[in-house]
Amino acid sequence: MDFRRLFDLLLYQQAKYPQKVALAFKQEPAWKRFSTEECINEVNRVSAGFLKKGLQRGDTVAILTDQGSPYWNFLDFGLQQIGGVLVPIHATSQSSEIEYILNDAAIKYCVVSNRELYQKIKELEANIPSLKQIFSLEKIVNVPQWKDLSIEPDTKSFETIKAIKTATHEDDLATIIYTSGTTGKPKGVMLSHKNIVCNIKSTISLIPINCDKRTLSFLPLSHVFERMVVYTYIAIGASVHYTKTELFMDSLREVRPHYFTAVPRLLEKVYDAILDKGEKKGGLHQKVLLWAIRLGERYKGKKHWSIGYFLKVNIADFLVYRHWRKVMGGRIEGIAVGAAALQPNLGRLFSAAGIDVREGYGLTETSPVLAFNRFEPGGVRFGTVGIPIPGVEIKIYEPDENQEGEIWAKGPNVMLGYYNLPEETAKVIDEQGWFKTGDVGKIVHKRFLQITGRRKDIFKTSSGKYIAPHLIEQELHTSTFITECMIIGFNKPYVTALIVPEFNRLKKWCDQNDVHWTSEQFMAIHPKVIEFMQVEVENINERLKTNEKIRKFHLCYQPWTIATGEYTPTLKLKRPIILEKYHKQISALYE
Repeated sequence: MDFRRLFDLLLYQQAKYPQKVALAFKQEPAWKRFSTEECINEVNRVSAGFLKKGLQRGDTVAILTDQGSPYWNFLDFGLQQIGGVLVPIHATSQSSEIEYILNDAAIKYCVVSNRELYQKIKELEANIPSLKQIFSLEKIVNVPQWKDLSIEPDTKSFETIKAIKTATHEDDLATIIYTSGTTGKPKGVMLSHKNIVCNIKSTISLIPINCDKRTLSFLPLSHVFERMVVYTYIAIGASVHYTKTELFMDSLREVRPHYFTAVPRLLEKVYDAILDKGEKKGGLHQKVLLWAIRLGERYKGKKHWSIGYFLKVNIADFLVYRHWRKVMGGRIEGIAVGAAALQPNLGRLFSAAGIDVREGYGLTETSPVLAFNRFEPGGVRFGTVGIPIPGVEIKIYEPDENQEGEIWAKGPNVMLGYYNLPEETAKVIDEQGWFKTGDVGKIVHKRFLQITGRRKDIFKTSSGKYIAPHLIEQELHTSTFITECMIIGFNKPYVTALIVPEFNRLKKWCDQNDVHWTSEQFMAIHPKVIEFMQVEVENINERLKTNEKIRKFHLCYQPWTIATGEYTPTLKLKRPIILEKYHKQISALYE
């Protein structure tokens, strides 16, 4: 048996790797688990429920949840079986964005996870003519719930479901995913079954996961990366456990997963926590920890180990690394990272500690994976996003003298187009089917793709020098005292930066250096703090080219978040918003 459409996945698992625990989620205080057979039954109930409500092929249903869960998958597959189209919406989206998406996609029904999100949609309901009903996964008085959506299918329902499944082609629309975008209105990316299935099949060959492994999922399924990864887990037969971000560490110890996906920020926080613990213990413990970290940051893969390095790593493993693995459940083998750039030193460090970290690259428009660092020896280069996956072609369009240019991609995973936006589609997909990613990069070490910036973010200073802010920001993030940053300099005489300090670490520095702590707002303008941060910036400047060096910076005391508007739901900087928000402070940097 094979799978060609996404709704084939659970039946494929049932035929090849039937699981007692296919999907599970943390429902305080215990885990609620579903076998493969139970999952299939739940999916059929969703199909029957929507058929009873009169859902037609092509009708759209939105889902707005604050975490992944088996019910998300049941809704997804249940709709696909009867030709419905799921439209995920990020729970952190602004009301104006949600209203736009609901209207643009002509949403018929909406499923939310809790009271807060229900209220968010309810307030918009009068402005959404197509919206018929809102359902909540959480029990809310007088609000339709899952039991009102999911019904036991009768013979007629089964026949209808079977007929629609048979008529569904792999090129048919499976989902519409709206890109959050750093500017302008969201665009609906139309992905077919084939788009995502070919990505799943290409990825299966690259990850050493099988039906005996456990996985943990805590990233939102509204992100195409996590959604595709979960599809891949299902295809392989690996057990999937959903949890909330705030329960992540507890879930690691309970589930003891072999693999999970993450954003780089999670690894940065883990690294900071390791350093903090070392500082608290001090003395010999801290010295051993720092030695193990420096050793790990030199890791280049086992095939490059000398006998001396091999012995040192084994000592570091006994003294330090094995304790990290224990905290992460004791069975962790690998972490797939996406959405933002991973600091190469972190990838090397965790991999040296026996936790293989592999960075990949892709976009919603490409379903999403284009390139990925492999787990096998010689298949990883830290500081790159890996090798193009099978079936995908990558080319660097009009490379400059440094062999850098816009990254173009071609393959069966490239989207059908933008929903209701044929002109926008024509701008990014040429007549030969090449998709213009908008990212700038180059091929290094013959086959590894390296991202050097976002085409629209690269700017020229008034002296005519091109600056890729992404690379400088990545260097700034290597400082444990910097949590957020943005590089500025378009049409300006020199490069400057907005920096949000890591205030927890900064507070400890203040305690150790007799600097009286008051509040983030006042510490951001404290002369001694600014002097200290200047040293941090100068250390980074030493690694930058002359035209890239940061001449001045401003310390921001308010955190940058999705809720406050500085980040998109997929954790990309909203540069125009930040430029406007800090207009006065930026102007002062150039006075």
